[in-house]
Amino acid sequence: MNTCYHCTPRTQTFIGLFLMAFMLATRFHHFGDALHLPDASWAIFFLAGLYLSPPWIGALMLQAVAIDVAAVGWMGVPGYCLTTAYGALLLAYGVLWQGGRWLRVHGVLGLAGLPTLAVTVIVSALAAFALSNGAFYWLGGRVTEPNLPQFLQTWVDYAPAYLGVMALYVGLAALVHEALAISTRRMRRA
Repeated sequence: MNTCYHCTPRTQTFIGLFLMAFMLATRFHHFGDALHLPDASWAIFFLAGLYLSPPWIGALMLQAVAIDVAAVGWMGVPGYCLTTAYGALLLAYGVLWQGGRWLRVHGVLGLAGLPTLAVTVIVSALAAFALSNGAFYWLGGRVTEPNLPQFLQTWVDYAPAYLGVMALYVGLAALVHEALAISTRRMRRA
């Protein structure tokens, strides 16, 4: 995957604003439903690490927190997930960002890069899930008697959905990226 090493500030701004708009459009529904797309936040942080300069992570984190506060405070969304462990979610976003940064350095253009992309997405998502889910379960105060078997069951119940949604969005982004790269190469030849 050929990343945006040479992106102009204008291109970075376009990508950054698109990712922010996409987060605003999807953040309210973790896994989606018939009327709403699933939350793209995990993929957005990963893609931001891949394409954007470091200041964007702060803007995206501020936006994520602002959306959560607005959803719970003004839109009536239940605040069940907002606990003392919420800060670990921001750490999880940092892990996803770092996964994208790692891929930015080690990624390969085209089909040859798909295995590296897939492994990086899986490792990043599982590490982020371990942080966010582990902190919520063990430190969030919502589980009255935490225990290892029940915690492991949360992995079975929720990790595949988080990984699947992230993989779907990153896969779509990779397709768009490749389509644009092919189009650019054709235009240069013409």
